[in-house]
Amino acid sequence: MLVEDQVLRDQWVVAAKAENIKEEPQQVIVLGERIVLFRTEEGIHAFKDLCIHRGAALSLGCVKDGQLVCPYHGWEYDSEGSCTKIPQLPEGRKIPLKAKAIKYSCREEYGYVWVNLNNNHPKMFTYRPFLDESYHNVLWGQTEINANPPRVVENFLDVGHLAFVHEGFLGVQEKPVISDYDVHEDEEHIYSDEIAIFQPDPDGTGIAKDVYYTYEIFNPLVVQFTKRDPESTNKMTIVLMIQPITEKKSIAHGIISFNYDTGTSDEETIKFQDMIFAQDKPIVENQKPEDLPLDLQVELSLKSDRMSIAYRQYLKKIGVTLGTA
Repeated sequence: MLVEDQVLRDQWVVAAKAENIKEEPQQVIVLGERIVLFRTEEGIHAFKDLCIHRGAALSLGCVKDGQLVCPYHGWEYDSEGSCTKIPQLPEGRKIPLKAKAIKYSCREEYGYVWVNLNNNHPKMFTYRPFLDESYHNVLWGQTEINANPPRVVENFLDVGHLAFVHEGFLGVQEKPVISDYDVHEDEEHIYSDEIAIFQPDPDGTGIAKDVYYTYEIFNPLVVQFTKRDPESTNKMTIVLMIQPITEKKSIAHGIISFNYDTGTSDEETIKFQDMIFAQDKPIVENQKPEDLPLDLQVELSLKSDRMSIAYRQYLKKIGVTLGTA
């Protein structure tokens, strides 16, 4: 079922890792829409995964000489979606003007492919660690979760659960208190003050101490946090990018960035993040109501929930309907 949320359709929505998109067409789903991604010498392209002739999935076809070829009857489409060849037509017969594939806006950024289903070109958020040569970036994810996108995003912004869901890794139950903090907004994003969080081993040295988290919201499906060590210049940032599949299914993608040597391989970093996400998954998949309540009176909130409150207010303000109530 196509998810008709015009606010989200107006966004750049993450669809796949760019390195995974080769010449061979690949189907992805964004907001319930089947999309075919394929690469030519011109770059990556995104079409509705549908041949206008008899409804075949173009992702089952191939790319030949820069043309996307339908697997059913061999119709060929150029990178703009125009049909350039219909094998069944007699020589000299013109190709009908309606013989076009539906093309979506598409771009590569930060190692990922992004699509815009309303064919707009909104401003892309700025992920500064990816542009900073002092950082090492690790692409993580394509992890499925059976939950509404806003629930997944809000869990990422929730500072209070670290000492419980991630006890022994990102917090300890003996030190669960979250000091008051404020949330701010400018033209680029919504962001928190630094929040002190006690962690048993925040940098791999085995020394427990407070570190400082800053949370940021760039758009309804892209959020990040930065962890700063007050005793050094070490910083770690994770940006979470959600690919909405259907009303009840999401795929999480992320970039993990360090400005210091962690002493671990990329594979070990990904394995650790998989473990942390696996701890969150059963919690988020079983939250009720499944839709994120935008009425702040429906659930009881604390001052430590200010970032998630700000996220809910933001969704309500811009009119997001997918996965909200």
